[in-house]
Amino acid sequence: MASSFFLLLMLLVVAPLALLLFLRLIARPRLTKVPIKGRHVLISGGSSGIGLAMAELAAMEGASCVSILARDPRKLEDAKCQIQLSTGLPDDRVRVLIADVRDFEGVKRVVEEASAGGPPVDVLVCNQGVFVPQELESQEMDTAKYMVDINLIGTLHLIKAVLPQMKHRDDPSTPASIALMSSQAGQVGIYGYVAYSASKFGLRGLGEALQQEVIVDNIRVSLIFPPETQTPGLLEENKTKPEITKIIAASSYAMEAKEVARKALDGIKAGRFIVTCNFEGFMLSIATAGVSPQTSYGMAFIEVVAAGFIRVVGLCFLWNWFGIAERWHAERKNRVCFCHSLVIFHAFIEGGVIA
Repeated sequence: MASSFFLLLMLLVVAPLALLLFLRLIARPRLTKVPIKGRHVLISGGSSGIGLAMAELAAMEGASCVSILARDPRKLEDAKCQIQLSTGLPDDRVRVLIADVRDFEGVKRVVEEASAGGPPVDVLVCNQGVFVPQELESQEMDTAKYMVDINLIGTLHLIKAVLPQMKHRDDPSTPASIALMSSQAGQVGIYGYVAYSASKFGLRGLGEALQQEVIVDNIRVSLIFPPETQTPGLLEENKTKPEITKIIAASSYAMEAKEVARKALDGIKAGRFIVTCNFEGFMLSIATAGVSPQTSYGMAFIEVVAAGFIRVVGLCFLWNWFGIAERWHAERKNRVCFCHSLVIFHAFIEGGVIA
């Protein structure tokens, strides 16, 4: 009896504690804080939506300079005025950078201008992104390449342009940050998101490899996974979204841009590699943890313990999504057959009357 009790105690108490201590020893990179106050924060896609909301929050938290990068000069100036009105930041501390992230030389030039005569970039948020949902068979390749070029290659351009000055910042003992705005479609593939998911999944590999390269420079990488968000682009996205995609997406709700911006900035400040914005994203982060960096040994413990159960839950979701696609296509096929039969019947009747 005593031996059974001792064995149970080992399984329920000692084993979890031993695992927790082991994870505390091996979890990398180490937990740290990335301050925003007194730092130069550069945000691409900063003229609207999540990017603009993050720029306002950074200004409110005492950033010494907020630079916003986008393609449209008018939208950038409007965003600058909004940031100044909401935060009281003086004109010379809000900078607009006009560039297309697909053009590396253009990005490099404006990034150098942003830090000329002032502090180098301490916090980079690669927030630019485009999304055109459509089945790959129907989508033009130019559209697919457009998404990959802006979402993935544009991020490489931004990081490549900022890294030299970030590595030689004024205070290398204070952590800097590079944040990549992915998507929950960068955690799991969804019907109608083929090219978009490819561009967002690519950011994960980029971030994991980059963190290993820049950890010696005290730079932290954060990968942010927002769900659908109420932004100016969402209405446009819904115009081309396949019906099956709408059915699958109906189970989740779109978050407000300010809500996502707050969670994203909090994750960056905490130095977290994986930053989720809602419960679904949190569950997906456990399901897709793999060999991603993990700063929290507590979170690493949850990933290890819950992995099996979350895998079962994930398979249930996939079963449902595949079922939705199969039923929709079956119903569509039946409707086509029915319409075809009506045409033949109508032609037969017309032929009989004419005869």
